[in-house]
Amino acid sequence: MKTNTNQSKDQKNTKRNFLIISRWGEFLDIAYAILLEGNNVKMYIEDKGSKEIGYGFVPKVQDWKKHMEWADIIIFDYTGYGKVCEELRASGKLVFGGSQYTDRLELDRNFGHSELQKHKVKVLPSKEFFNFEDAIDYVKKNPDTYVIKPCGEIQELKQLLFVGNDDEGLDVIRVLKAYEKTWGNKFGNFQLQRKVKGVEVSVSAFFNGKEFILPINITFEHKKLFPKELGVSTGEMGSSMFWAKNSPIFDHTLKKLEATLEKNNFLGHIDINCIVNGNGIYPLEFTSRFGFPQVFIQRAGINEPIGNMLYKIAKGEKFTINVKKGFQVGVFMVVPPFPYDDKKSFNLFSKDSVVIFKKEVKEGIHPMHLKKVNDEWLITGNTGIALLVTGTGITMRDAQKMMYNRVSNVIVNNSYYRTDIGDRWLEDSDRLWSWGLL
Repeated sequence: MKTNTNQSKDQKNTKRNFLIISRWGEFLDIAYAILLEGNNVKMYIEDKGSKEIGYGFVPKVQDWKKHMEWADIIIFDYTGYGKVCEELRASGKLVFGGSQYTDRLELDRNFGHSELQKHKVKVLPSKEFFNFEDAIDYVKKNPDTYVIKPCGEIQELKQLLFVGNDDEGLDVIRVLKAYEKTWGNKFGNFQLQRKVKGVEVSVSAFFNGKEFILPINITFEHKKLFPKELGVSTGEMGSSMFWAKNSPIFDHTLKKLEATLEKNNFLGHIDINCIVNGNGIYPLEFTSRFGFPQVFIQRAGINEPIGNMLYKIAKGEKFTINVKKGFQVGVFMVVPPFPYDDKKSFNLFSKDSVVIFKKEVKEGIHPMHLKKVNDEWLITGNTGIALLVTGTGITMRDAQKMMYNRVSNVIVNNSYYRTDIGDRWLEDSDRLWSWGLL
């Protein structure tokens, strides 16, 4: 143990070269934090419409492959890079990212479900479809409440996920018909999954190539656009969370995949979203990468430099993450056209809008799709996600109060955000305790 402690002390004083490969520029906040911790950072963004994100915050590069030899560690922030990660590791590079196996866990829902079943994890009944006509016919013959889950690349459009409420599946049939008219064959394959009632909760952990690093993280996502879970699904409007030394949900899901993750050369972060109730734990889907905004809220609860922590994980070290007690919450501040893709509206209402601080205090303010010009924070990209604002506290109410106090210090023209992030905890925690899941 003394050796590990001394190693950690030495690492904190070491300046390293971090090469960050980002799909959409989502990782800016972490890249900026790593830079401010005294490291060298170079960031590459793949998506053309997101190329401006990060300018003025961190050094940017146009071709990340030209900087591989410079890097002490290479970080991939998204799925789809698994093969590249494996090749780089095989060449001797230190890589934080996925593998071909973990890419498939997330992108191929049917494979993810089959792997859970193989590891003796109970899953909800689901069926894959390749056209709308067959799916509509199936719901008519098997009336029930269903969730429509796009697969493959199309699942990135989070508003297309539809959670039905009608016991006969009539609302799902209407949505399927609408998708057929709008998308046709471009929609690709999708799942219909039986819906069950309960608490939606995710468990996640960092993996060092051999085992999970403790503590684990318990997250409650708020996916709908408006308070009280109204409106379209956005993927995320904010989350509440806490760190735990153990969890029955973790033991029944991710923990069972530990040996398989080691076998498949994974060094990174993995999350599994579940519905839980008095009858059991039902995994829904994997996120075998950083969660957004999950990772930024996690950082708010981590007491050690995040760059050094990611380096230790990529190096395969065993250690315990130094985290805050209590709760962490985070809320997105967004602008038009979020959550939709409308370039004309974005250019008209949001592009180059200035983020104004009433008081020059930026603690708990995490830059998202921004650039910095003359020390001003300007909105860029194309999605309308401006900031994530976090708060921490011994109680959920303390964390919420800190977060919304920080929100009130920020002015972003035409911005909107949810005002109830964390409110569900009071009811959810009671139910989880009663089911023996906390």
